Amino acid sequence: MNPVTAADLEAAIRNVPDFPKPGIQFKDITPVLGDAALFAGSIDLLASHHANSRIDAVVGIDARGFIFAAAAALKLNTGFVPIRKKGKLPYKTIEENFSLEYGEDTVAIHEDALKPGARVLLLDDLLATGGTAAAAAKLVRNVGAEIVEIGFLIELSFLNGREKLDGHPIHSVITY
Repeated sequence: MNPVTAADLEAAIRNVPDFPKPGIQFKDITPVLGDAALFAGSIDLLASHHANSRIDAVVGIDARGFIFAAAAALKLNTGFVPIRKKGKLPYKTIEENFSLEYGEDTVAIHEDALKPGARVLLLDDLLATGGTAAAAAKLVRNVGAEIVEIGFLIELSFLNGREKLDGHPIHSVITY
């Protein structure tokens, strides 16, 4: 079987108009997740270029980022660390607030989730305006870890989210 390409993934992603509100074209990744070959291929495209790098942890952003980050962590034979919405982690956390188009939100990480100097691959499903990813990157840095790369299955480049990511290396499998 031929390796899965970004074009294969793009062909499977469903466009859902006016979800979750009018004017939004939602990128539905569930057809990718539901197909074993496409899902495995998406993980390969997100993580394989790190196979010979030292990655100490793959960090995933709540919630769809968990899907890709956990699978990538297995592929890279390393641990998975979740960044969750405020109040969802049971131990001592550090938090970061960020702006959304309709208000504010907060993400958190366990204060001991990453060792100082740990090399991290930060993953999420989608880069839109960049607020959530920027807050997650700040949390990773605040616990003393180093971001090797921030990866996304999909990037909506017209929303300029990349500009909020402080010059970190970014890898997007599909860019619209």
